[in-house]
Amino acid sequence: MKIGEVSKLFDVPSETLRYYERAGLLLPVNRTENGIRDFDERDLHRVEFILRMRNAGLSIEVLKEYMRLVEAGDETITQRKDILIKEKEKLEQRIEEFQFTLNMLKYKICVYEKAVLLKEKELSEIDLE
Repeated sequence: MKIGEVSKLFDVPSETLRYYERAGLLLPVNRTENGIRDFDERDLHRVEFILRMRNAGLSIEVLKEYMRLVEAGDETITQRKDILIKEKEKLEQRIEEFQFTLNMLKYKICVYEKAVLLKEKELSEIDLE
């Protein structure tokens, strides 16, 4: 799959995919004889993983370390698991913070809805007089 197709598939700029390759997050992508990147299934799975982890808040540095450990082989399984556990805990904390903020927004919306209803009632009473 060409880089433009991958870009559309994941809704990410082609330059981001090139950067991930340059940064070492993606292994060097196979190229056609004309030098055009040709992503295979393994590359697509890795792109999806990287994008999901970035969306979850993992830094490029953490992902680089994780990918380096992946490439180092099975003897790094415990280290990789430790990274994922640490990042999971950070994400859970962020989710709690988002939930608190969501609840605050819901409360404020409710306050404004009540204020609008009260104002509408006041206006309707004025019209009746």
